[in-house]
Amino acid sequence: MAGTACFMIVSRNDIPIYEAEVGTAVKKEDAAHQHQFILHAALDIVQDLAWTTSAMFLKAIDRFNELAVSVYVTAGHILDIA
Repeated sequence: MAGTACFMIVSRNDIPIYEAEVGTAVKKEDAAHQHQFILHAALDIVQDLAWTTSAMFLKAIDRFNELAVSVYVTAGHILDIA
């Protein structure tokens, strides 16, 4: 998982619109499930932060082992999570 990244676009109602995994590391079967779990767990933090800051880029809002979650929030509160 060290050489992979997961990119997800989530609607304002927490519905995934787009998801992609990029990287060159060997993909494990449970890696996709782990990325989804981490990203969805970070949504709770994003929902709180999105209303308290005017910043559109929220850098490293959550961490799990060596994985960090960063978020772009649009004006319509569509989330680009990486």
